[in-house]
Parts: sequence; C-alpha cells; structure tokens
Amino acid sequence: MRSMRQTILMNAVFATIILLTPQITHSTLSGQSSDGRTKKAPARNKILSTTQPGMPIVWRDPGAVEKLDFVGGPGGRKRAPKPPFTFIEEDRSGTNPKLKVTDANGFKWSVKWGEEVNAEVFASRMAWAAGYFVEPSYFVSSGKIAGAKKLGRAKKYVDADGNFTDARFELKEKDVTKLEGERSWQWDRNPLLGTREFNGLKIIMMLTSNWDNKDARDVGRGSNTAIFQYPVGEALESRYVVTDWGGSMGKWGCFLTREKWNWKGYAQQTPKFTKGVVGGFVVWGFSGQHTNDLTEKISGFDVKWLLRYIGRISDKQIRAGLEASGATQEEIHIFTKALRDRIVQLQAL
Repeated sequence: MRSMRQTILMNAVFATIILLTPQITHSTLSGQSSDGRTKKAPARNKILSTTQPGMPIVWRDPGAVEKLDFVGGPGGRKRAPKPPFTFIEEDRSGTNPKLKVTDANGFKWSVKWGEEVNAEVFASRMAWAAGYFVEPSYFVSSGKIAGAKKLGRAKKYVDADGNFTDARFELKEKDVTKLEGERSWQWDRNPLLGTREFNGLKIIMMLTSNWDNKDARDVGRGSNTAIFQYPVGEALESRYVVTDWGGSMGKWGCFLTREKWNWKGYAQQTPKFTKGVVGGFVVWGFSGQHTNDLTEKISGFDVKWLLRYIGRISDKQIRAGLEASGATQEEIHIFTKALRDRIVQLQAL
C-alpha cells in the first residue's frame, strides 16, 4: 500500500506538471471548458505562464461584434486625440519617424508618419473586432504640435511651425508593465501555442496580409510582439500582443516584393489567400517573416471558431474603419470587396 508521504509527493509532482504545461487555452483561463460548460477557474495568484509571471491571455470575447464602432476603434471616440498637442521628445526607435506628445486631455501619444500609418490603424481594428488586444490608434489628417523643435527623421513630416498631415496617433496607456524586446514572446514558443485563440491570431495576421511578424528572436531589427501585464486583483494578467500592424493591407511575400497599404496588391493576392485543406490543416498562400510559424498547423476547426467573430463583421463596419484610417473612396471600395472575399474563402473551408 502506498504511504501517505508517497501520495503527497506524487500529487505535488502532478500539480507542478500541470502548471508548467504550455498548452493553456483561453477557455481554461476564463473558466470554461472546450465544450462551453462552466468550470472552476484557477486561483488568481497562481503563475500559469512558463515564460513570464502572470496569467497568459491572447484573446477576450469581443461581445456583439456587429455593433462595434469601427470609427472609434478599441479606444472609443471619447479618447480620440484632442488638440492642442504638445511635444515631449522624438522617438528614434523603429524604421518610421515618431514623436511623443501629449494632448488636451493629458493623454500621452506616439505619433508616427510614413507608409504604415493607414494600415496600422485599420488592421488593428480588425484584430480588435476579433477579440485580440491592440494598442488604441487613430488617424489624424492634420494638426499642429507645439514645441516640436530640432527634429531628426520627423523633420520631413513636421514643419517649422509644428504643422503636420496624415499621422497615426497611438495611445500610451498607464498602469501597464510592458515586456518588450528580448522579454517579449515568439511565434514558435509561448504558453498559448496550439490553442484556437492563438491560431486565430495567426489567421488575422494573414487576413490583413501582415507579413511583418518579427518577434523576440528579432530584437536587433525590432520585435513587433510584447507582453502587457495588467494587475487583476492580487494577480497579474499577461496579455500577448502584436504591437505593430503597419506591415498590413498590401502584398505578402519576400523582401523585394512585399508591400504595405496597397489595395492593388492586396486584391491581386486575395484569390490565393487559401488553397484548401490537407490532412485536416489549412494550406495558405501567405508568406512573410517566420512564414512557417504563421501558416502551419491551423485546422478547419480553428477557422470555424474565428468565424464566430469575424464572420459577423459587416461591410458597413469595414468601410467605416477604412474611412477612419484615412483611406480614399477607391481604396475603401477595393479593400472592402477583397476583405469580404477572404472571409468568404474561410467560410468555404
């Protein structure tokens, strides 16, 4: 007969294995089993992530998707940038010119210019509507930044009086710890790998043709992933976030052929978006950085789950989001049609 000491030891080992298991689904974390039945949620003060402290989460139910406001986006219309804008400093990180400013409400913003502006605002709205965490961003067609002097790269977009056009304002929220660079996550290694929620994020990346999926492996070039830690009671919630959607809404492909915010290229590649199902897994036409990490082992069941949300997005919402992102009428028309065609392809699977 097994001794009491042996029983306690075996139970402790078993509990440790469960806590270190990387395949943790959002359903488990939210208190639901895979078939939707309610189950007891894990204690909030337990560390469930194998990489960083905090409860790992990549998705949250967006609610009534068909009622979401694509004009205000994840930040809402009330938190949209409000002039006057005041210069803090120039941000020299990344490949595009950026400034840090405050607005009339005291909010802090990262202001970006260049070819990623429109794509980032719109693609992040698509991800948000599907339930994924994004940083609130807005397109501002024109404005003035007081005190913007001695600029470097941004001098091309901000004149001597502080005037600018066509900028992306990204809200820098308070009370959040951001684990970036080497402390962020990888597409091929994280505690949510293999879950339907994480596979859904991969689909959103390909749906918007976001080929720029750099991660913690690419610190020298700038990682586009991060972990945002929010206090939840006595515990932490670690949100796995894609922080840059600027490489979207154009052409996927290799370094010489891929593009950002190009309606012709996006529409041209749309018929090749999906290529069928082989062995239970979807075959994708997409290619970019870390291609295999994005395209492999996504099942038809993953697609079906994601369609519960993106399948409810209307063309009216898409058009509103594109207009709020600074798209022209021609871009709105072509992007809306091509995006709908891609969603129809997913439904056909």
